[in-house]
Amino acid sequence: MSERAAVVTGGSRGIGAAIVRRLCRDGLDVVFNYATGREAAGKVIRDVEAAGGRAHALRIDLGEQDGARHLMEEAERRLGGLDVLVNNASASFPPTPLAEVSTELFDAMMRVNARSAFVTMRYAARRMRDGGRIVNISTMNTARPVPLNAPYVASKGAIEQLTAVAAVELGARGITVNTVSPGATDTDLLRDTNPEENLDLAVRMTPLGRLGRPEDVADVVAFLAGPEGRWVTGQNIRATGGLG
Repeated sequence: MSERAAVVTGGSRGIGAAIVRRLCRDGLDVVFNYATGREAAGKVIRDVEAAGGRAHALRIDLGEQDGARHLMEEAERRLGGLDVLVNNASASFPPTPLAEVSTELFDAMMRVNARSAFVTMRYAARRMRDGGRIVNISTMNTARPVPLNAPYVASKGAIEQLTAVAAVELGARGITVNTVSPGATDTDLLRDTNPEENLDLAVRMTPLGRLGRPEDVADVVAFLAGPEGRWVTGQNIRATGGLG
């Protein structure tokens, strides 16, 4: 997997950081963006370089009008091409009943989670090298709905449908397009938006008996991004430990 180039959105912490580290370990040159986590992004870079890899962090907010386009253009300028795209960036918000969700909150969620993925995938459809890989990170909650997170689930559902269409359109070029839907994964985002009793319940409901780790999801992404994933496309792989 040497001399391959990847873009990972939202790669400074959690699942995104684990994906950046794993792809770099597999020999890819990776560009990732972050919106606010400068220190976290710097730690990812240091970890990658200490392991002999190469990554580049760009401070680009995908909630801005041209953020996703700017990321892809700058990434290609630095990398010289594109072989792998992982759409991981995700906005968060406090659990909110549907009746109380503002239009502004819904629009913000769709802008970061769905619109940015559309823009990066459109760029990849035009510029990605043949035989490339696109992996979009969704959530198990599109299949197992829970209350108080309608905008988040709606945005991830849009990504899953973009995946399905892109897999059909890009298959003739050997480009695979898949979704990975994590279950309860032990990240700052999960802990910031859930009380401890919810996490305990998730562990009890998971057949493998624990919360997922970011590395668990990163390993699935690495499979899909690598040569062994060449015959898998248009799929939604639920990396949940059996939950749901």
